[in-house]
Amino acid sequence: QVQLVESGGDLVKPGGSLRLSCAPSSSIFEFNAMAWYRQAPGKERELVASIALGGTITYAVSVDGRFILQRDDVKNRLFLQMNDVKPEDTAVYYCNARILSRHIWGQGTQVTVFP
Repeated sequence: QVQLVESGGDLVKPGGSLRLSCAPSSSIFEFNAMAWYRQAPGKERELVASIALGGTITYAVSVDGRFILQRDDVKNRLFLQMNDVKPEDTAVYYCNARILSRHIWGQGTQVTVFP
């Protein structure tokens, strides 16, 4: 059973930066795609950024230009560099991996942006 372990969530002030990490228990090359999702209180889970096996990256409009998705093929990690964070970025962030039609989720890591 493949597992994803997220880390890096924290309290951060608006305008600050944070780096989330996702460590899969198997090779990232087994996945057709990987992504970061987030879920704020009272809201549905939403896609933040995704990367296909070939390396194509897409971002949600709300984070484009502020967040950077990085896949480290050597360290076998997926990172989300969060820059210029805003209060509306407060959420639980989940790492996701897809193998064909099967989605695998991590347990989530909390990011709280407060003044």
